[in-house]
Amino acid sequence: MRRIDKIIIHCTGTKADHDIKAEDIKRWHKAKGWSDIGYNYFIRLDGAVEMGRDIKKVGAHCFGHNKRSVGICYAGGVADDFTPKDTRTDRQKRSLRALIKTLQMFYPNATIHGHNEFSNKACPSFNVQTEL
Repeated sequence: MRRIDKIIIHCTGTKADHDIKAEDIKRWHKAKGWSDIGYNYFIRLDGAVEMGRDIKKVGAHCFGHNKRSVGICYAGGVADDFTPKDTRTDRQKRSLRALIKTLQMFYPNATIHGHNEFSNKACPSFNVQTEL
């Protein structure tokens, strides 16, 4: 099993009413020439958690940190004018907290981060450190 020391949270950068699936992201990522979806988990608008890239495989979600991290992405993250906005539904928030709690059982030393802590991006459009 891979050594995991970070859990990194992302958003899709899509509008709040744009209900997408992990399969959609996988298609986008493969169109870029990637082998698979970059994230390990995806949270839909209704809070459903979908599997992404197998956790045993290195992800492709945070340059320089993929080898020892798990990537979680939620649908949303931008306002109608495409400016960053926390668009998470209550169900997405609950699912994210539950997923992190479960992952911490397997990776108790893993720290939680927003993608914006490692890249000059607004992603995940909320402050992970104050909320989680």
